Amino acid sequence: MRRLVPRRARFAVVGLVLIAACAGGSGDQQPSGRASETAPSPTESVFAGPTFRNPVYTINFPDPGVMKDDDTYYAYATTNGIEHVQTASSTDLVEWDPGPDALRQPPAWGTADIWAPEVWQTDAGYVMYYTIGDTNTRRPDIKAAQCISVGVADSPEGPFVDARERPLVCQGEEGGSIDASPFQDADGTRYLLWKNDGNCCNLPTHIWIAPLTPDGLELAGEPIDTLAVSDAAWEGGVVEAPTLVLRDATYYLFFSASFFDSASYAVGYATSEAVSGPYEDGVENPILRTPDDPDPTDARGPGHQSIVEAPDGSTWVLYHAWDDDFSARSMWLDELVWEEGRPRILGPDDEEQPAP
Repeated sequence: MRRLVPRRARFAVVGLVLIAACAGGSGDQQPSGRASETAPSPTESVFAGPTFRNPVYTINFPDPGVMKDDDTYYAYATTNGIEHVQTASSTDLVEWDPGPDALRQPPAWGTADIWAPEVWQTDAGYVMYYTIGDTNTRRPDIKAAQCISVGVADSPEGPFVDARERPLVCQGEEGGSIDASPFQDADGTRYLLWKNDGNCCNLPTHIWIAPLTPDGLELAGEPIDTLAVSDAAWEGGVVEAPTLVLRDATYYLFFSASFFDSASYAVGYATSEAVSGPYEDGVENPILRTPDDPDPTDARGPGHQSIVEAPDGSTWVLYHAWDDDFSARSMWLDELVWEEGRPRILGPDDEEQPAP
């Protein structure tokens, strides 16, 4: 997919054009038919500084949740059938090294499969929220509702230990609760966001929010419906994977929507002046989607975004995307920019681009 060059990269391109123009007008112009020794080769990068190409992590790494601890970024992903919670680490968001299983022993009341882990640091240590099947919460049409539980560790890589006797959040009558995402407001109040798993059972899906205790281990109030609901045509009856960002006194609720295993899966956003909503959808949604007429290397069904800040202060989105035969979801990275109060993701981009 051809990418719009961001402003910080355009200076490098313009600089090369000016150099070439000056060389062409000098008295040292090369004779006709001889290539200039200073001209860039066809494969030379037009960008100044380090570059990268997507995907940045090519293994199957669904539902990435990313946090920064000191100078290292840690990514957590859905089970691969061997590790309950996959991990990877990076110092630059581009080169990723695999890590250990972060949750080696799920709680006895839960199923073995773990989905959509997210980690942050509180006074309790490193706290991980994750989705797990609760064998004690059932509906007539499902064997075990998916619910949200929480584990604690002394290290970002774990091992996380979940000593709970029941899930932290489990809306059985709403189909279950999945895709937990933590958020800390400007006043220090901690919140947890998630979606009810209504699409499991022909029920509506909504994004919910509730305050947390300071240690992040318990809800400190009743869940509130943000009114971010699956009511737009492109959402396909599903909204999930919430990520909340506060910018210039506005709350931006990013979310993924539609069927996760299809090219229609995409990312949108909604805004509110209050942390609990109501949230109003962005008029240009979706803002990250499968390209039209995708090439074999293009992203398909990009989503389940995680938003981080790079060392230079720029903002980036890590997300998963399917390969062309829908056999695996690798991790991609693209820049998030803001234009007149609206977020724009410069992707999905599979061409060379400046590194964070």
